[in-house]
Amino acid sequence: MSRWIEGGINIAMKVPTHQYAQTVAFYRDTLGLEPFTEKPGNVGFIHGPNRLWIDEVQGYSQAEVWLELFTPDFPRAAEQLGAAGVVRNDAIEDLGAGFRGGWFFNPAGIVHLVREADAW
Repeated sequence: MSRWIEGGINIAMKVPTHQYAQTVAFYRDTLGLEPFTEKPGNVGFIHGPNRLWIDEVQGYSQAEVWLELFTPDFPRAAEQLGAAGVVRNDAIEDLGAGFRGGWFFNPAGIVHLVREADAW
C-alpha cells in the first residue's frame, strides 16, 4: 500500500472563553513551552516537532482538539476517505477559496484537517 496520508505539524485546541486565559497560562507559565504568534490574535506553542495552537472560541462548553493530516493529492484522499465512510463537513470552519483540503471526523468525532502538503 502506498502512503497517501501522514500526520501534520499543527494541533489546534479550541478552548471556551471561560477557560482560555488559564489554558494559555498553563502552556506558557506552568509548562514553559516556547510561544509563537504567527497569526495576529492567535497564540501557539512549540510542542516538540508540532505546533499547538490555542484558539479562543465563544459558545463552546468544553475544549476540542483538532488534528492536521497531509496528503500529496487531496482529491484522491477525499475520495478514499469518503469510500471508507469517513464523515466530511467543510462547514465547520471556512478554509478559503482555492484551499486544497477539507474537514473530516474520526469515529470518535475528533476533527481532522486533511490538506495537500506544500512540499511532500
